[in-house]
Amino acid sequence: MAEKQFDLAVIGSGPGGYVAAIRAAQLGMRPVVVERDKLGGICLNWGCIPSKALLKSAELYQTFKRAEEFGFSYKDLQFDFPKMIKRSREVADRVSKGVEYLMKKNKIEVIPGAGQLTGKNSVEVSKDGRVTDTIKTKFTILATGGRPRTIPGVTIDRKKVITSTEAMTLPELPKSLVVIGGGAIGIEFAYFYNALGTKVTVVEMLPSILPKEDKEITKMLESSLKKQGIEILTNAKVESVAVTNEVTLKIAAKEGAKEIRGDLALMAVGVQGNVENLGLEALGVKVDRGAIVVDNFGRTNVDGIYAIGDVSGPPWLAHAASHQGIVAAEHLAGTATHGFDRTNIPSCTYCQPQIASVGMTEEEAIAAGHKVKVGRFPFRPLGKAMATGETEGTVKLVFDEKYGELLGAHIIGAEATELIAELVLARALESTNEEIQRTMHAHPTLSEAIMEAAGEAFGRAINI
Repeated sequence: MAEKQFDLAVIGSGPGGYVAAIRAAQLGMRPVVVERDKLGGICLNWGCIPSKALLKSAELYQTFKRAEEFGFSYKDLQFDFPKMIKRSREVADRVSKGVEYLMKKNKIEVIPGAGQLTGKNSVEVSKDGRVTDTIKTKFTILATGGRPRTIPGVTIDRKKVITSTEAMTLPELPKSLVVIGGGAIGIEFAYFYNALGTKVTVVEMLPSILPKEDKEITKMLESSLKKQGIEILTNAKVESVAVTNEVTLKIAAKEGAKEIRGDLALMAVGVQGNVENLGLEALGVKVDRGAIVVDNFGRTNVDGIYAIGDVSGPPWLAHAASHQGIVAAEHLAGTATHGFDRTNIPSCTYCQPQIASVGMTEEEAIAAGHKVKVGRFPFRPLGKAMATGETEGTVKLVFDEKYGELLGAHIIGAEATELIAELVLARALESTNEEIQRTMHAHPTLSEAIMEAAGEAFGRAINI
């Protein structure tokens, strides 16, 4: 078996791995990608992309039900659940093929199989239990992603107790679904299935269904989801899960013990990194609580070996992995000008209404010692919101009172996940409330709420 020589071996082709390989190629390096499944990893094939296709179907169905508001009428509105699933798979396949095209365009070799470190500068590739390739490399980036976690004593059988993967390919719509865990994944699937008529219950151990989001904004979301028909139990711990022809959960809640039944239970309590079978132990690569330990350039404690994305721990977000991949590739190529900034990562939840945020919550800013000014502006007075029928929403901005610096931004409402980009850039540029307010925003747009919230924080809002 011939030995292959490369400047960089990237193990895993998700949104971190394939991006890192492309950036390395742009910088004149010769990278290789090792992938055991489909190009694009979990995100493009079984996560971010197909789930958003499903969510769009649910959103459209909900919009159709409001057709009379917009001057339309219909008889016997129906949906085809298998067609929704089929479309989401087709979208995922197109995106995966797009990554394949990018590999060819950038002249990046892709070796199918599972990669394992056999030394600081060597990787062995196996397929179907046998070694197929040996790679010699100057650098290695581990981008092997993550998988769903479970809770003690509960087995994911992928039939009755399922993960997000099965939730995207169910053969038929369940009559009832219990979502174990809030967070973006749990809430998005809760919204999707509820919108189509499934009875959905969300069980979250913590006081909030989106524990890392601003409390005020999350309360607005909880209120909205409850109005949509989703039952939400917070401060509720799953004690046991019994599987028969249905799933029975015993819950320890504030108000006492409860029992909940559903056709299916979706496990959505978080992610753990794929750190196994990578050869980390033999090389002494440091792992802590199931994640490879890295610095802000993605370096592990072993020279020449980097790790990015889910395998290196939270925030378990595709865009964070992509950014880490670029930073790591630039660093090992000797051109990095900055490290990975964990303080300015946008967080998005794609239910309706959407949630998006960046930076500190109001509580975090106060705890960090800031004297804050908070600006809020609802969607309701916006002409664009009224015209499009999307008046449910609010922008909340948190500023440092002394300097006016934007510390955090939190949005609930239509297109929140698009609107947040402006505020990520504003924080990166250390913008003040005055700079945001004086930036001319097109009219009519939902983004005017950002300008108005910046003004409202210091008593200068116009349209409220």
